[in-house]
Amino acid sequence: MLKRQQAFETKRKMLKGALHCHTTRSDGQREPAEAMQIYKDNGYDFMAITDHRVYNLKNFAPELGLTLIPGVEIDNDLHCDHGIRCYHTVCLGPTKEDGNGMEQDYFCTPVMLDTPEDYQPILDRMHENKNVTILCHPEWSGTSAKYFDMHTGNIAMEIYNTGSARGNHMDRDASYWDELLGQGKIIWGVATDDSHSPGSTCGSWVMVNSENNVNSILEALTKGEFYSSCGPEIYDFYVEDGKAVIECSPVAAIRLQSDAQPTRIMRGENELITRAEFSLHWWVGPYAYVRMTVIDENGNYAWTNPIFLR
Repeated sequence: MLKRQQAFETKRKMLKGALHCHTTRSDGQREPAEAMQIYKDNGYDFMAITDHRVYNLKNFAPELGLTLIPGVEIDNDLHCDHGIRCYHTVCLGPTKEDGNGMEQDYFCTPVMLDTPEDYQPILDRMHENKNVTILCHPEWSGTSAKYFDMHTGNIAMEIYNTGSARGNHMDRDASYWDELLGQGKIIWGVATDDSHSPGSTCGSWVMVNSENNVNSILEALTKGEFYSSCGPEIYDFYVEDGKAVIECSPVAAIRLQSDAQPTRIMRGENELITRAEFSLHWWVGPYAYVRMTVIDENGNYAWTNPIFLR
């Protein structure tokens, strides 16, 4: 029986999107319209302006034809004896007309938390206002999975963050993701820019199998109908007859990954490869899920979302 990852079930042109972008509305270096122009010029179909604490519903450059997802980045800190652990979360919502409970320029006041569980009501309030939530840069935050694995309602977590990756060599290859997937949690992986400066702009993206409107994009993100990339393209990913199969643009290596299973890798012999097959009966027992990462000759990555097998 064939089981295909959701992003590839329907064949159509995928949309390129930026989910975590800052402007002069908080601590970014570009005006909102300028930021939108740069993403449009780099082939993006949609983006979210997610400035710290200040909610945005406004399309600052409607003439560009770039779909604007309403959003904000909220930041709250968990107090601990020797410092803090950051809970930064991108929140994305529909238009006001479609039920977004947030107001333009609403200020999301940060809270100092005493326990990890204290963050759940903050997430719940965003969900009640029809926003989906995405956990940001856990490595940079100094917040490992055991401090957020109890939270519910996040549709995704950042598995790559351009600002952290380029500036700090962190949050660049799915940190902590398998710890959640291995617990049976359905949470998707997104690559984002977290763009504050020119050096963290247009460095990563999601490719979403969706119609180009806010509601369709949010629905596809929630269902995992996308993949993430810093460069390579992924064309298909499925499991059939006990094999995991991926098709992609020419790359140097392809990895099969899962929790409680050693990572396996295929490399081209003196040439780039565009396809890989891995037998799922090869290792140490049944896989709970599989996901793949492709790596091109320049060291750029792309990540599938997982296929859950049990």
